[in-house]
Amino acid sequence: MKIKQILTILEEMAPLAYAEDFDNVGLLVGNQDNEATGVLVCHDALENVIDEAIAKNCNLVVCFHPILFSGLKKITGKNYVERAVIKAIKNDIAIYAVHTALDNHKDGVNKIFCDALGLKNTKVLVPKQNFIQKLITYTVPENADKVRNALFEVGAGTIGNYDNCSFNSVGFSTYQGNENSNPVIGTKGELTQTNEIKIEVTFEKYLQSKILKALFSNHVYEEVAYEIYELQNQHQNIGLGMIGSLETPMSETEFLTFVKDKMQCGGIRHSAFLNKKISKVAVLGGSGSYAIRNAIQAGADVFLTADLKYHNFYESENQILISDIGHFESERYTKNYIVDFLKEKITNFAIVLSEENTNPVKYL
Repeated sequence: MKIKQILTILEEMAPLAYAEDFDNVGLLVGNQDNEATGVLVCHDALENVIDEAIAKNCNLVVCFHPILFSGLKKITGKNYVERAVIKAIKNDIAIYAVHTALDNHKDGVNKIFCDALGLKNTKVLVPKQNFIQKLITYTVPENADKVRNALFEVGAGTIGNYDNCSFNSVGFSTYQGNENSNPVIGTKGELTQTNEIKIEVTFEKYLQSKILKALFSNHVYEEVAYEIYELQNQHQNIGLGMIGSLETPMSETEFLTFVKDKMQCGGIRHSAFLNKKISKVAVLGGSGSYAIRNAIQAGADVFLTADLKYHNFYESENQILISDIGHFESERYTKNYIVDFLKEKITNFAIVLSEENTNPVKYL
């Protein structure tokens, strides 16, 4: 199996188009055309993790955080990033990062977080914006089913829990082909009027090239009339953070003790207690201070995230309990999820969970 075949499966798990614009995801180091000897899944692709990959004969390291986040002007081994990259290149090891591509997935980092806490009825906390487009096209009634079905097959027409969604209206069209035309219906040089179906479907914008290929391949006309619009709708199943409910409400102290145990936290920093039961819980794995207002607006009793600064705790405004449980801790089970996904998709192949603890924060 070549590395690129595994990368295709990884992108099925976490489409790179889901990643935030600031991020650096995908294949960061290595040749995707090499034969894969094994996959090592880790949180951070540090030098000691590359050593582990060498020892376990894995030439593909799949990490959550990208070891290369901003550009390198020199690679001299002067810091931990350069040392890891040099060792990977020297030993022909590829590095692939998922990061916010998996953060934004409905079954990704924050769903894993929710599942660890046993939250029910979960939904995205900060839906992704400007990610949905609409295609409008026109064809004769005899061709409409073929066009629609082809569009559905490549991902058009999916809205939340529903697929094969479209709007269709009946009208008529007029056209007149020039001397170079070859009309399927009518005669070139003559004005033609024919009945048509107007088909409207929405799709995730990264699918645009596949959508257009399906349209052109299955449309009966020589010249295909179509329009694409970018919608302002939020994508309810893609975005950062999640919110859900506890099966049984807890006191604030009881809940934070529960979280500390489940997420194996060295400590939890939190805002002032509000002396109310915790029932509705918002989470955002990693750095999530920007979503405090979203958690309040969603009616959460508590917001669990990481990397909060001093003044972020004031933003609770006595409306919500804000808790910083640690960056690594909030993403703790992500690598386990990646391993389980790959093992389900690729049988009889070495998929290894890294044994290295790459959390840089220690607790006294």
